[in-house]
Amino acid sequence: MVTEMVVKESLSSELISVGKELTILLDENQFNVSASLWFYMSDINNWRFFVASSEVSNKGVKSAYEGIQRIISEIPEDQPRITLKDISLLSPLDPLISLLKIVIRTGDGISGIRFSQNTINGILIDDAYIYRLT
Repeated sequence: MVTEMVVKESLSSELISVGKELTILLDENQFNVSASLWFYMSDINNWRFFVASSEVSNKGVKSAYEGIQRIISEIPEDQPRITLKDISLLSPLDPLISLLKIVIRTGDGISGIRFSQNTINGILIDDAYIYRLT
């Protein structure tokens, strides 16, 4: 019998730092962020940076992505960067964001909360690193 084992992609300290810095940059550029977090997608063994913002519902997804791209392009080349392909924009009313808000609220500041192997209303959250959840 052959057993296949998938090794979980780890969330590096560099990614944690990049997520925090991007959240700060979004705030400085008046991009409304009601949630920002790294979320582990076990089906693809990858981490995605989720940003929930009213910009999505107010201006549309395309415009919101363009706004984030403008902000990312201001990061100096010699600093660690995140690319748009690593970011998912969500509505603040997205089911995942609403689910997480049942158990975690950070306020408007920037936190660093690791949320691993927890179940909320019967839904497993494999792993997440939360900066903001309001």
